[in-house]
Amino acid sequence: MALTVHSHLQGAREAIAVLSVLPKDAEVQLKNASEQISKYIAQVARGDAVTGGGPQGSLLAPTVRAVRGRTPTVQVGGSKRVGRRRAPAYGVLYGSVFGANGRYGWYGRPRYRPSAGRQYRPHGGQSAYWFFPLLESQRPAINRWFDRAADKVVRDWTEAA
Repeated sequence: MALTVHSHLQGAREAIAVLSVLPKDAEVQLKNASEQISKYIAQVARGDAVTGGGPQGSLLAPTVRAVRGRTPTVQVGGSKRVGRRRAPAYGVLYGSVFGANGRYGWYGRPRYRPSAGRQYRPHGGQSAYWFFPLLESQRPAINRWFDRAADKVVRDWTEAA
């Protein structure tokens, strides 16, 4: 289980609709461009995980990866085992991103109740500590890059036809 975020871009549906009438190579070209955008966002998200992800962020940073598709897509988490307790990455993902109000897993046992420590940062409701704020801050740049890539694909393949 992983958290996969597909970028919701303005004009993406229209660009994909135009590509449906072009040859398959045009769609491959758009996927290549989207993959390059995804790789950049994934690289920035890895750094954001280490700096803003709390104690679990450095464990989750290697699980951030770009996913190939028509639109830029980034995935974090998965079944990879992380940390000294070898917990699956998806088990610590949401606590790292959104925080938690309770104690979970081994830290939820009765013998740990008197301790003052916290396993995750406090839950902040709808706000996230990392990943989603980064994607929101990068949204205008992602839109610009995708628009340029889609325009180039359409220009290249309509001139060739």
